[in-house]
Amino acid sequence: MDEFEIERPAEVDLEDAVLVEGLPGVGHVGKLAAEHLRDELDAETVRRIHSEHFPPQVTVGDDGVASLAAAEFHAVSTEGRDLLLLTGDHQAQSNEGHYHLTDAILDVADDFDVSEVYALGGVPTGELIEEYDVLGAASGEEIVETLEEHGVEFREDEPAGGIVGVSGLLLGMGARRGLDAACLMGETSGYLVDPKSAQAVLEVLEAVLDVEVDDEDLEDRADEMEEVVGKIREMEQQQQAPAPTEDDLRYIG
Repeated sequence: MDEFEIERPAEVDLEDAVLVEGLPGVGHVGKLAAEHLRDELDAETVRRIHSEHFPPQVTVGDDGVASLAAAEFHAVSTEGRDLLLLTGDHQAQSNEGHYHLTDAILDVADDFDVSEVYALGGVPTGELIEEYDVLGAASGEEIVETLEEHGVEFREDEPAGGIVGVSGLLLGMGARRGLDAACLMGETSGYLVDPKSAQAVLEVLEAVLDVEVDDEDLEDRADEMEEVVGKIREMEQQQQAPAPTEDDLRYIG
């Protein structure tokens, strides 16, 4: 296999297109958000990237059919903006691979005349949370101002250690190609797949791009996660409960 092999399942024309990236990461926040957009908007798969930089494995579907690891681009026109959605089950396995993969992604974006890039992801808090803020990073001050108007927070020294992987490189390398780029990161514990954080990120993205999406399915998944979180909190409280005293034990029949 070559370093990259690109399949072209379909050809479409997009106008003033926006690239939205949602590859796996903390809490699978970006992956959940991008896949929800793909499914709800019935986007069409237009490009598929295979690469030796992905893990050496295949994904087996419910029908038993195996498919080689890949990243996929899906195109859709909306009443707001035309979207090019990037989804996949893997990121590159090495630092060098991340750079090469991001270059390949931006080459595909160029083919569709993409003018803006939004990378989606999660930022770990290390603890269970109830209110999900969305943090941001951007390639320019104008984008920062726009996102702040939509409630995105820009905090000094956060996320700690910067943004790694494709999401970070799309900002840095996208800016070098003259693209406006931003990263939207939903707060998440980092312990669980987090559809509630993905929902918070999507609400911001939909407002910024003037795109309407039915969020019912994601809301249902978020409700299921809340039940799991509730049980975890109950277990934590039980573990923190003080041990019974001798007086307490006298009343146990």
